[in-house]
Amino acid sequence: MKITFLGTGTSQGVPLIACDCKVCSSNDSKDKRLRTSIMLSKNNTNFVFDTGPDFRTQMLREKVKDLRAVIFTHEHKDHIAGLDDVRAFNYINKKKMDVYAENRVIGAIKREFAYAFSENAYPGTPQIALNEIENNLFAIDDVEFLPIRAMHMKLPVFGYRIDNFVYLTDANFISHEEKNKMRNADVIVINALRREVHPSHFNLQEAIDLMLDLKPKKAYFTHISHQLGLHQEVSLELPDFIEIAYDGLQIEV
Repeated sequence: MKITFLGTGTSQGVPLIACDCKVCSSNDSKDKRLRTSIMLSKNNTNFVFDTGPDFRTQMLREKVKDLRAVIFTHEHKDHIAGLDDVRAFNYINKKKMDVYAENRVIGAIKREFAYAFSENAYPGTPQIALNEIENNLFAIDDVEFLPIRAMHMKLPVFGYRIDNFVYLTDANFISHEEKNKMRNADVIVINALRREVHPSHFNLQEAIDLMLDLKPKKAYFTHISHQLGLHQEVSLELPDFIEIAYDGLQIEV
């Protein structure tokens, strides 16, 4: 199973005007981050988690020719805004794109992309097949996904476990019961927004403490704002089994 980090950044903390901080002006490609998303490839099949505003750019960069399904963590714009661009896969693969999300997120998708679900949809609009999930194991073909419930401040979100890989972003609380779903994992990917405490995201120390508790063989931090600091500098502060992820990073699990 291969994991590709499509994006490791966030809209959180990013100013609307050009920023000349040391991260935004860095020449290190690992400090250049698109909005957070991953692609999981298993049995020659690709699955994408979240389609942020950079989805099209990410698919082009990775030369993705086929996409089986999109699985959503939650409905915030930086995680769903690029869904319209699945239309390219509709055209190439001659079929609707399967989308998996909980009921509340499906409602948001229908509102945000109402034109795609109209009875008289304009030719060329994205063709989407919505599949509702709950906090129970589900399968897409022969790949099983175990949802993990977490809280993004007051908003319930889903992370997912696939075999011994766990992906969870945009969270700052996980119950004891849900944490147990994350234990004994080979790899965990978790959000680490910045150094300062944040009302809806794990900060750096909280993410480190969580990984020290869960003890995966390897952990990667994602959903990183420029406020965290330079990739090279922050990496030196982390325990040996934790790394800062970067756009384009590929790992085998």
